[in-house]
Amino acid sequence: MKYFIGFFFIISVGSIVWGYLSHEIFSEKLIGGGVVLLFFVVFPLFSYHRWKDKKVEDYMITKDNIDKMRNQNK
Repeated sequence: MKYFIGFFFIISVGSIVWGYLSHEIFSEKLIGGGVVLLFFVVFPLFSYHRWKDKKVEDYMITKDNIDKMRNQNK
């Protein structure tokens, strides 16, 4: 999965750089396509990959977690 994400990241950054450096007719489309690929494919896949085995309850502020933090500081 991380190689898949890395591949799409390199493709999107390469597209943005190539569109920025070239002065062709379709350079704006390259930049736009790279940005769309980055924000609608790479970032959601990266977020899913990093959070898939985590428990959300560990990161929520609940009474139990507040008590654990208070006891840990003492």
